[in-house]
Amino acid sequence: MAENMLGIRAPANLPSLVKAAFEKARAAGDLTYYPTQVAILKPRPGLTFQLRFSRALASKPKPSPSNDDDKEKKQQKKPFNPFENPLPSMTIAQLPPSHVLVLNKFAIVPEHFILATSAVKPQTHVLEADDVAAAYACIQAYHEAAAGADDHGDRELFAFFNSGPHSGASQPHRHIQLLPVAQMRAGLDAADRGSDWGVLVDALSARRPVAGGGGYKVADGMPFAVLTERIEPEGATAAELHAAYVRLYREAVRMLCPPDKESGEDDEIPGEGEARISYNLAMTQTTMALCPRVAEGATIRGKSGEEVGSVALNGTVLAGTALVKNEAEWDALRENPANLLEVLSKIGVSSATGSATGSSL
Repeated sequence: MAENMLGIRAPANLPSLVKAAFEKARAAGDLTYYPTQVAILKPRPGLTFQLRFSRALASKPKPSPSNDDDKEKKQQKKPFNPFENPLPSMTIAQLPPSHVLVLNKFAIVPEHFILATSAVKPQTHVLEADDVAAAYACIQAYHEAAAGADDHGDRELFAFFNSGPHSGASQPHRHIQLLPVAQMRAGLDAADRGSDWGVLVDALSARRPVAGGGGYKVADGMPFAVLTERIEPEGATAAELHAAYVRLYREAVRMLCPPDKESGEDDEIPGEGEARISYNLAMTQTTMALCPRVAEGATIRGKSGEEVGSVALNGTVLAGTALVKNEAEWDALRENPANLLEVLSKIGVSSATGSATGSSL
């Protein structure tokens, strides 16, 4: 892709840069990789999720209790920012003039990396054109590096963005997360029906819409509303990609905050500054998707209706993945995939009615 289309170019050898950086940082102990077990869940026809479980996450060390003096010192201390002046071993590449690529310090998926703004910017603000363009430049770099490869279908990149308290966001410094699809498939070849899984948003964008207009559509057959737009890779510009994102964001805001029809108020929703809602954004080479969020997750119940844990979901829900951290949750979801459907029905907006299905904002 010509550089002037997006205004930013990712390294042509980005996949090999990420792989080498991940292996080196892992060997040096600068990042932690948590191996997982995986199972395929089909909570309803046409909806395939991969569920992952890591015993190591359950035993992950937690901060020790602090006395009042320690708490006061911590409150005065500036919170650690992993994206500001990252370790050289965690840095993959600079994307001048506005972004840097770094490894994720705690990886569930191998070669999980992050696109962060070079300057400290808020995660809760609407994305700018260069944020979307930089993410898509990385997606294109993976796609173009795969050209001619035998398994090119697996050499794509899934990008996701978490914004707001119900989205699964954890870091306040603006960043978009990137997962190689080939690594997302790790272990699926040995899983029952593993070949059935594919990146969810790509499948959704091809489905019959429930509703839509202005370029977007609401995907059919989902327990929560997902707005999608097709991306035309050839000639996609930063302005076009950002305009598509803003369209999806504005429609998501309207779903959660309908205009006051009685007063006639329908002010233009700002396409910049502080976001009005929690949401997840996802991008692949051919699809952009956004889902408004009203809850980060929900409880899971066992066979007798007892609470056995909970599932929290971030933007990887748009890839069709979920993660649990203890065996009771793992067993409950595998034994009764309808549990996952119940969780999914509580995190966002009903795709049929456009109204919130979970807790209120």
